[in-house]
Parts: sequence; C-alpha cells; structure tokens
Amino acid sequence: MFLEQISNERRQNGWIEVVCGSMFSGKTEELIRRLNRAQFANQRLLLIKPRIDNRYHTQKVVSHQGTSFEAVCVDAPDEIIGLWKNEKVVAIDEAQFFDNSIVQVCSNLAKEGARVIVAGLDMDFTGEPFGPMPRLLAIAEYVTKVHAICVSCGDLAQFSHRTAEDKAQVLVGAIEHYQPLCRTCFNKMSR
Repeated sequence: MFLEQISNERRQNGWIEVVCGSMFSGKTEELIRRLNRAQFANQRLLLIKPRIDNRYHTQKVVSHQGTSFEAVCVDAPDEIIGLWKNEKVVAIDEAQFFDNSIVQVCSNLAKEGARVIVAGLDMDFTGEPFGPMPRLLAIAEYVTKVHAICVSCGDLAQFSHRTAEDKAQVLVGAIEHYQPLCRTCFNKMSR
C-alpha cells in the first residue's frame, strides 16, 4: 500500500518516513514533493536542515535541480523539539549530518503525532552506513530508496563516489566533489 493511500483521519499516531539514496538520486526533490503535497492540503509543517549544509542557500533546502523550500537551520537535533509548534509534518533534510540523537528526536515527534519525513545519504563516500541513517531506517514505518544514474556506465547508481582527495567523512559539496556510481563502477574506482 502506498503511503499516500493511507487516510490521515484514521491515524492516531505519527510515523517516520525515510527517503535515502546516493548523491544526485533525487532525495531532496522527493522530500520537497511530499512537502508541497502537505502544504497543498493545508497541513502545518516545519522543515529542518543542518547548518553545515550551506551549498546552495543558508535558509532554504535546495535540490540539485534548483527546487527549494524555506527551512530552519539547526546545529543539533535537540533544537528541533524547541522549534516544533505541533506542526503536523516535520521534515528533516541531510539527516546524515546529525548525530544519533536525531533518532530519538524523530521517535518523540512521531509519538506526539507528527508525520516525520527524513531525507539523507544512507552511505558515505566509502560505501559505509552514514551516521544515524541506519537507525532511522530501522525505526521508520516507510522507507523509500531512490537511485541516481551511474555516470560511468548508465546503470542505476547507489554509491556516492568522491572525486576530491579529502578523506574526512563529511565533505559538503555537490558535483565538484562527488559522482554517482553503480556497484561495479564504484568497486573499480575504489581499488
């Protein structure tokens, strides 16, 4: 059953949705699509982004395609609870940049009746699970994994290959530092 087919009137509790995938897979586009639908339905919403994500705009969530939505920037997950004013929808972009306390924040919001939509990279540039994303995937009622297209061979891509020399786990960037690759091409490039 697709999430959009479930009546909100029958739901007493909130829930958690996770949209994950590699760089350039459309995670933020999908997040914004869901927010636009909620806004059209006159549902109050709150969009959060980590302050570290300043690639395209400091106060908006912006997709690689240029679609944007007003957001509130925070440094830490515990700030989200203080910002929440019983909005029906709470969305969090780039969740991989937060520490594991984001998992409890999302759980608490869902317990209070909010629809929590989280988007983020499920793997870092080495192909390892990224930050709190594995835990968020485990507790979510709904998970959507989106894929990019491999820039090397054209297959579906689920890896974010870093082209920059920097080896730190977090390197905020876009096409200047990353390219989407399929498993085969990622393994070839990682040798």
